[in-house]
Amino acid sequence: MLNRLWLGFFLTAALAALGQWLGGGQAQVFAAMVEALFGMAKLSVEVMLLLFGTLTLWLGFLRIAERAGLVAALARGLAPLFQRLMPEVPRGHPALGLITLNFAANALGLDNAATPIGLKAMRELQTLNPHPESASNAQILFLVLNASSLTLLPVTIFMYRMQQGAPDPALVFLPILLATSASTLVGLLSVAWVQRLPLWSPVVLAYLLPVALALSGFMALLATLPAAALTQLSSLLGNLLLFGLLLLFLLLGAWRRVPVYEAFIDGAREGFEVAKNLLPYLVAMLCAVGVLRASGALEYALAAIRAAVQWLGWDTRFVDALPTALVKPFSGSAARALLIETMQTHGVDSFAALLAATVQGSTETTFYVLAVYFGAVGIQRARHAVACALLAELAGVLAAIAVCYWFFG
Repeated sequence: MLNRLWLGFFLTAALAALGQWLGGGQAQVFAAMVEALFGMAKLSVEVMLLLFGTLTLWLGFLRIAERAGLVAALARGLAPLFQRLMPEVPRGHPALGLITLNFAANALGLDNAATPIGLKAMRELQTLNPHPESASNAQILFLVLNASSLTLLPVTIFMYRMQQGAPDPALVFLPILLATSASTLVGLLSVAWVQRLPLWSPVVLAYLLPVALALSGFMALLATLPAAALTQLSSLLGNLLLFGLLLLFLLLGAWRRVPVYEAFIDGAREGFEVAKNLLPYLVAMLCAVGVLRASGALEYALAAIRAAVQWLGWDTRFVDALPTALVKPFSGSAARALLIETMQTHGVDSFAALLAATVQGSTETTFYVLAVYFGAVGIQRARHAVACALLAELAGVLAAIAVCYWFFG
């Protein structure tokens, strides 16, 4: 799948560039594509420099948590649930605790913590994979849930809106929460359907129903807070939980008489090795995305969507936010740039800007996640991971459109 997908990016870019040259006389498109190719190669190295430090830091702290027994305790607590959802993972395996920590970090918007923990979890799952070049069912479920972007506290979206002068930066909080819940639900259901997972098992419901009730109660509580207090709470809670997690690792390690400094160095050394192996995969995917964007293929797609919406007689306001939705699966940085451009062009509280912010907060860079998570363990056959992840992505976009028309339309 990844082989065909990567080749398809270049072929689509080539066809779009030929259309611009032969149909519009824009021969400079080829120069733009070559410039994007080398620009993305440079960007890949810059991203790797950031990943080196991040992975080294977080995997160092994670090693302390492992030696203190925290990961094993989480694995034991969630063993009954994961036995139903990931039957090939043995009870008490360290991957289960790491998966739990990864989901918690994602839900709280702690991206810097979630990625290294997730990579560690993927490596642990790879030790159970009987076919190392092909993704296992457990790895696919883990990746799709990551790609569905379940975020309870979208602090970064509030920050973007505040930078652009929004009087109420947290205005999109509930729309994002509703849309991202829809994307995660569709991602889980799609994988469960393909893998025949027993979601209606009493054990599974015993775990998921309390989470759903707690989430509903949390949403109801937050809805009573004024916008300023909600924004302050989101920022404070995210940073407090992030530092508190690190402090918990250190204190628990000291209580269990773990040599915390030596454990950190040992884990940090592993983080350096993990980051080093990611560069070829990042170069491959980011260069393909850069060429696709420079060729004008995404602009062609947007024009076609607008024409189809007008032909159907529907409201076309949502089309102005689609560049963020179309680019987000490929490039997080490009999607952020398009979000800010939409805010500046249409106004920070315009319908297009509010929808673009909701899409940005409720979707994930699917192909980046595929490249990083599968690339870290050398997986070449993604099986149904791409289809399920893109289905979750589509659900997030459609839910964002529906919710924004409900709230702001």
